[in-house]
Amino acid sequence: MKIAIILGTRPEIVKMSPVIRSCSRRSIGFSIIHTGQHYSYEMDRIFFRDLELPDAAYNLEVGSGTHGAQTARMLTGLEKILMEDPHDVVLVQGDTNTVLAGALAASKLGITLGHVEAGLRSYDRSMPEEINRIVADHLSDLLFAPTKTAAANLRKEGRPDSGILVTGNTVVDAVIQNLSIAARDRSIFSNLGVEEGKYVLVTAHRQENVDRRENLSGILKGIDLVSSEFGVPVLYPIHPRTKKMIGHFNIQVPGNVRLLEPLGYFEFLLLEASARLVLTDSGGIQEECCILKTPCVTMRNNTERPETIDVGGNVLAGTDPGAILSGAKVMDLRPRTWENPFGDGKSGDRILRHLQETLTC
Repeated sequence: MKIAIILGTRPEIVKMSPVIRSCSRRSIGFSIIHTGQHYSYEMDRIFFRDLELPDAAYNLEVGSGTHGAQTARMLTGLEKILMEDPHDVVLVQGDTNTVLAGALAASKLGITLGHVEAGLRSYDRSMPEEINRIVADHLSDLLFAPTKTAAANLRKEGRPDSGILVTGNTVVDAVIQNLSIAARDRSIFSNLGVEEGKYVLVTAHRQENVDRRENLSGILKGIDLVSSEFGVPVLYPIHPRTKKMIGHFNIQVPGNVRLLEPLGYFEFLLLEASARLVLTDSGGIQEECCILKTPCVTMRNNTERPETIDVGGNVLAGTDPGAILSGAKVMDLRPRTWENPFGDGKSGDRILRHLQETLTC
């Protein structure tokens, strides 16, 4: 068996790292194909090194662009690679344009397609990610659902039960495996001059938030209210897209919000684990906070990770400043005793074992 592992963003690298490590432990042949959706492979090479992963076999270097142009470049490159270098199965993870292109390429070429983190739904098709995950799920032969809720979503859409496997989420594996690596160097706290547990961490980058002046302004005002209420600094590693739009809209950043350059994965993971509170619009960070027992406020009106809310580790606040502050107060008082709903940290092995059993029958 030979597996093509297609990825193109840093969250995909993180969440696929347990699958890659499981392939290596099981001596299963695999190729990593890096599309370069967010960063060039040369920029991500340090990410592979820090996570102690093998290098990518192929680099498409597609760069940025419109959804259609970017996906088309990926599809063309992936099709060529998969035709010239045959694989038995293609694995994609999540909901990016890389996932969409990988799913289309594998399906058109008749290669068995597995979708890691299948079945997530926000039920908001204004989000490009929702369209990508729906298409990938309906093209995939093997649907690796992280939770029973995700599996139920797939069944409701008519996907055959025989192709659905509840595996847990590889993010649990990744947090467990990578936090131990990250803990080797805790200098980020002294470098930033903050004490563990005495700061609020923020991320906001989603298109529907940062490309709308009202939403972006509401988020910044909400962050300001939280900082004033709690009397702690706010650390905001700002995405280049968000920084650009703050300038475009001529929005004033509150003085008690510390804008940081994007951080390395390990640095961010340590800050996330030790934060008093996290404010975010990221799906993956909702999951990580839930696993790390860090209170989370999601600055969106919906989430494809409802399990985080069900167990009490997260609340939805939207982008209204008052609602963000109210959500922060609720989560700050909530005991950090919720259960992790995303599995036991063995999802990567479970996925690989199922592939071996399925493809060797």
